Amino acid sequence: MYQSRHLANTRIDVADALRGIAVAGIILYHSVEHFNIFTQEPITHTLATDQMVADVLAWLLSGKMYGIFAMLFGLSFFIMNDNQQQKGNNFSGRFAWRMCLLFLFGIVNVAFYDGDILMLYACYGLLLIPISYLPSKWVWCIIALLAIQPVELFCLLTGTTIDHSTLWEVYSKINSAHEHGTFWENTLTNLRYGFEVNFRFNIFSGRLTQLLCLFILGMQLGRQRMFYNEGRNLQIWHQLLWRSALVVVVLSIVDFSEIASWLNPIYNLMILMMIVSAIVSAWYASEGVRKVLHHLCIFGRMSLTNYLLQSIIGCAIFCGYGLACYRHLGVTYAVMVGCGMVVCQYLFARYWFSNHPRGPLEGLWRKLTWMRL
Repeated sequence: MYQSRHLANTRIDVADALRGIAVAGIILYHSVEHFNIFTQEPITHTLATDQMVADVLAWLLSGKMYGIFAMLFGLSFFIMNDNQQQKGNNFSGRFAWRMCLLFLFGIVNVAFYDGDILMLYACYGLLLIPISYLPSKWVWCIIALLAIQPVELFCLLTGTTIDHSTLWEVYSKINSAHEHGTFWENTLTNLRYGFEVNFRFNIFSGRLTQLLCLFILGMQLGRQRMFYNEGRNLQIWHQLLWRSALVVVVLSIVDFSEIASWLNPIYNLMILMMIVSAIVSAWYASEGVRKVLHHLCIFGRMSLTNYLLQSIIGCAIFCGYGLACYRHLGVTYAVMVGCGMVVCQYLFARYWFSNHPRGPLEGLWRKLTWMRL
């Protein structure tokens, strides 16, 4: 059984910066996808750069930002759990209640945006409770098993195929509501199909095991205190940076189309690790980088609020019941809209933190987590 080392868990600014980068990246890529509206209608305003922008942001953001978010979720769990363990308290029941609250936040979010991740994160988060009792050597074994994409590897070796036709059927129903439905028709469709379509998409994309892997990895990195500038941590991050970059370069050159269903998620994981290690290394190496990324720390400290806000604002901009920009804006213009959303939400975060210690939903979540049951 894992035992706390009784070391203080101070606030980790670089984790807030990573969280801010993840949420900002999610907003930008949702804008690329017109908040999950894939229309067959001709788009009014396009640019020659649209395909290039779409390809670059897909490579850099798609799947990576959600993954960083998941890893930091596991880190936050460790910090809360370890703090309570040091006080002699059992955090398991309280964390399970916290995940129930997150699931409720997810229901609110999916009412606006069908691509909600909070409900799935709440379910994955519950699995951290039993795993947190295991010693580190067993936790690393679980991480390694999940990292090799066991479901996809099994399918590849046995010739098994997973039928994803239901996923596309559900997508078609949701997409039709987004394009032509009223606000309430969108809401009811999202509430009916949102959780199912996200779970099915996690299976299709290989995220089913990868997100759980990143949850557990975040917890384990917290145990090892890897996000603090202590001991050889910075050297380890440097080594992880060049090794992950090397793997990314090799996989970018090699044609692995025949086994893409297995290697694509691993390729994305390597890009994610390259991004995280580059940011952590740069953060501790340069005062200038810390000053620049400090603005994203502010954004990241309000990650839950910003995530729900982007769903409400983005769908009002792109859905048919709102401004219907899905039919007007090509990828480049849509990304400009996403950048505008990030700036506006950042300014709101700065204003809010001038008078409050936590974001609005973060404060509510904390109060409800620690309420007397």
